[in-house]
Amino acid sequence: MNTEELTTLVVDALEDLKAVDLHVIDVRDKTSITDVMVIATGTSSRHVKSLADNVVLKAKKAGQQPLGEEGLDAGEWALIDLGDVVVHVMQPEVRDFYQLEKLWETDEQSADAAG
Repeated sequence: MNTEELTTLVVDALEDLKAVDLHVIDVRDKTSITDVMVIATGTSSRHVKSLADNVVLKAKKAGQQPLGEEGLDAGEWALIDLGDVVVHVMQPEVRDFYQLEKLWETDEQSADAAG
């Protein structure tokens, strides 16, 4: 599965369960760790867990075994490493505190997201 297909799978899995404020950031030019970061907000710990579980389930069904999963039990910040795509699902307070978009987006990407 290529990066674009995997990104679409992740976005669809998050949208299926009504993730909030979904951001897809291409980080190929910034790091060798991954190609794309997907950041989304869940409205509660249960919502964060459900969103993360849905990503893992859909990825496994598509034959993409996650390389790592962190924080699924706590529900404040879940991270799913799918190799070419890394997924962060956070509660609003955690997302506001860490502001991952500011770390990874370029000025150009920020302008695109603003509309």
